[in-house]
Amino acid sequence: MAESAVTILVEKLALLFEKEVKLLKGVHKEIQLIRDEFKRMRAFLASAESSQEDDPELKEWVKQVIEVAYDTEDVLDEFILKLARDQGHGFTGYLRKIKSSIWNLKERHRISSEIAVLKSRVSSIGEGHRRYHFKSYCPEQSASASTGGTPWHDLREDAFLVEDGELVGIDEPKEEIIKWLVDGEPGLEVVSILGMGGSGKTTLAGRVYDNEQVKAYFQSHAWINVSQSYKIEDILRDMIIQLHRKIQQPVPQGIEIMRSTSLKQVVKDFLQQKRYVIVLDDVWDQEALEGIKNAMPNSSSCSRILITTRIANIATFLSNGSKVYTCKPLSSKDSWSLFCKKAFQGKPCPPHLELESLSEQILKKCEGLPLAIVAIGGLLFAKNVREWEMISRSLAAELESNDRMQNFRKILSLSYNDLDYNLKSCFLYLGVFPEDHVIECMRLIRLWIAEGLVKEREGLTQEEVAERYLKELLNRNLVQIAEATLDGRLKSCRVHDLMRESILSKLRDENFVSFASEQKTELHERVRRLSVQYTCNNSLNQLNLPNLRSLLIFESGMLSSSNEQFFPSGSKLLRVLDLGGSSLHKFPQQILVLFHLKYLSLRETNVRIIPRSIGTLQNLQTLDLKHTLVFELPVEITKLEKLQYLLVYSYAEMTTSVPFGLRKGFTAPHAGSDRSKNTMRELGELSQLRRLGVRDLKKDDAEELCHSLEKMTNLQSLDVAAEDESEVIDLDFLSSPPPLLRSLYIEGCLKKLPYWLPLLHNLAKVRLGWSRLESSPLVALQKLPNLVELELTNAFDGGTLVFGDGGFPKLKELWLVKLKNLRFVLMKSRAMPCLESLSIHECRHLDWQSLLLVLHGLTLANLKRLQFYDMPEEIAIALYPYGSSRFRKGILQVHYEEVMERIPEVYFNWWEEDHWERYDLSFDSYQVIESRVTSHVKVLPQVKKEPRSKWTPLKRYR
Repeated sequence: MAESAVTILVEKLALLFEKEVKLLKGVHKEIQLIRDEFKRMRAFLASAESSQEDDPELKEWVKQVIEVAYDTEDVLDEFILKLARDQGHGFTGYLRKIKSSIWNLKERHRISSEIAVLKSRVSSIGEGHRRYHFKSYCPEQSASASTGGTPWHDLREDAFLVEDGELVGIDEPKEEIIKWLVDGEPGLEVVSILGMGGSGKTTLAGRVYDNEQVKAYFQSHAWINVSQSYKIEDILRDMIIQLHRKIQQPVPQGIEIMRSTSLKQVVKDFLQQKRYVIVLDDVWDQEALEGIKNAMPNSSSCSRILITTRIANIATFLSNGSKVYTCKPLSSKDSWSLFCKKAFQGKPCPPHLELESLSEQILKKCEGLPLAIVAIGGLLFAKNVREWEMISRSLAAELESNDRMQNFRKILSLSYNDLDYNLKSCFLYLGVFPEDHVIECMRLIRLWIAEGLVKEREGLTQEEVAERYLKELLNRNLVQIAEATLDGRLKSCRVHDLMRESILSKLRDENFVSFASEQKTELHERVRRLSVQYTCNNSLNQLNLPNLRSLLIFESGMLSSSNEQFFPSGSKLLRVLDLGGSSLHKFPQQILVLFHLKYLSLRETNVRIIPRSIGTLQNLQTLDLKHTLVFELPVEITKLEKLQYLLVYSYAEMTTSVPFGLRKGFTAPHAGSDRSKNTMRELGELSQLRRLGVRDLKKDDAEELCHSLEKMTNLQSLDVAAEDESEVIDLDFLSSPPPLLRSLYIEGCLKKLPYWLPLLHNLAKVRLGWSRLESSPLVALQKLPNLVELELTNAFDGGTLVFGDGGFPKLKELWLVKLKNLRFVLMKSRAMPCLESLSIHECRHLDWQSLLLVLHGLTLANLKRLQFYDMPEEIAIALYPYGSSRFRKGILQVHYEEVMERIPEVYFNWWEEDHWERYDLSFDSYQVIESRVTSHVKVLPQVKKEPRSKWTPLKRYR
């Protein structure tokens, strides 16, 4: 974290030198000295930061570095703000006119004095580093120091001391891995166990390794602890010693002085013609894995390497992903069983309501993580209810200070310590979000960029670099996927509750983020990031936070009508302001003086008007107005030259089940008379655009839009909607479509499908709405090699759709919506082999017999969900397991049994005034409910009604 703060400052100092700020004349030398000293500090911090928790002297020094870095940044930002205010042209404009500026001598003297003081502090801290002779930590020392001098593998074993009789949830995965080891193909194979720290990888591998069947099957065995700080020679020596001692043979002489090449040959000679199993526990590095494997002979014997790792790409590196077991969280039942064995010494939970409630709260935080359950259960043993309640409330503090939790904390820290400094900062930033918060990935990426946590890399945009950061955190099992699109794009993520507690314990002493809640509203004035969680904002403006850089509000309570209440006083240096979800009705005027602001979100507020003075926010990169009441932007928005993300759309109020024009955009700013045509033409200037949505497109403007689209070679998502459902959209003017296009949504009448559409081989999603095509679009679409999602809404007027032989090879989700003339759907051989979800919506001429034949023609191996919306009630009755037998006779009954029993989820839905009602028709439905089906009251035997809060039928639109 300290390294990140210093890096941001060094880059800011470099920018000042690059722009040659002449007004710093007289302190130029001092600033250069400060920059050089911080560079030296950064080089040391890169290797020492992970060791500070076990070195109080080092920890205090790092804290001083962070404080002086923040203070230096404050002075520079205030100086830049003063420049911008005096000139009124922004920082860049001022630099062009700097020679003719009249500078306030008092202000120059003030900043000179502050820089002199900073120079003295920085020099003193730098001297302190040299005076106290902090050792230059190398990776090997750092790994040892960060575990308090205890070998890392001892920590992992000690932290998970569970007797065989206490083990839970291990039998099934153990048998699966044993089967992989003893039943595989001849030759050398790699089997992997993957999971986050504390998920039981080592325990599982140990039980497999000690299994009598495994011992009998393999002639030679070795268990190697690899670790982060491995040396290939030490690993090979350990392996040689184990292999020889297992069969009581003398260890070859001279191995202590052999180099890796000679050691590999010794291993190879010993294992030649033997069937062996080698366990490599806790592998962090591909090079280590490959180096060890190269020492293993690949004979015809069925030999195996079993590895455990936290890192996904290492698990699949040599196994090709075919034999990777991913550790799953313990079930609720197994979690409770393991917890009782540790907290109550194997006895049931005492009949105490408060104790049961606290146990459930603690297990919820553990989320099925075995090491967490063992560690916390052991901590709670023999404590009273009051102590349980205190520990439940303050797990972050317990992680930080309680000796009983030390090993667990350090095992979680191993993954963190292995990160590059920029990834460490991005990971710790996840701590600003509330507990159990599902984080939208693009929001997180935009916040990282605004906070300066994303390094620029040649050939990549900052967004692409940030996406790599996020994927690496996922790869290392530090972050979990909450939701992904069908084509693999990440939509949202989350952090394990106890991983979040670990983050908070790291942030406690670094002034990285503070929290305001109903229980905590008093804050230190040096706060730099403030996360407001579950509180009324009436107290915010009472806070004086002059150093605040980021303010994020989550789920605030009912707030006063005064917009001023949202802002702490004196926070003029803000660069991130996220007021999303608050009760704002007007755009707060205080925002307009925040020159450094880079990120502004008013998402899901009631703001209607954006003032013309928005153009003063010259550093703004993100303006998020999604789901607000803003439908027009002032022309001054075009002055924001650094703006990268402009999100301004919402959804119309639903009055029918599937309305035309559900998504609403904004009126583009333009000063001319022919606004529409000029807007389409000017879009072409946005050549780097990646996502574009156009609403209310007129027929006469389609050609201009197509010419602009030809210039957008990086465009990945295009959403075009006509002015109304009868307006014809002609997109054949597009001679060279964007080659990287992955999502295409067209809403409006089409005379024919655009000729270029089948040529876009990167397309993953296609949605055609109100196209009313006379010929089937499937012929043109079915050969798209990467199409995973297809929706046809009132897109075809014909009566028959034919899915051709081998068509749609990767399609996973299909929606057929409002195809009013559709009577037959024919499935040819091998059509849609990967289909996972089929939804049929208001295709009322498609009867249940035809549907059953459609399903019978599908490859059902992957079909997980079948949904009907506003379809005839006979479908629900006929397809329900206990439906009337008069609907199913002879071959239809055979088809029914072959099809319906293999689909896990079957739902029947219909529109009820302003919402969807949903019933479960799956085979595991048991409730009897009288329900309204279309316009008649019917009793669907044993139909289970789904609560509305559990599902979102319009999620696909969002």
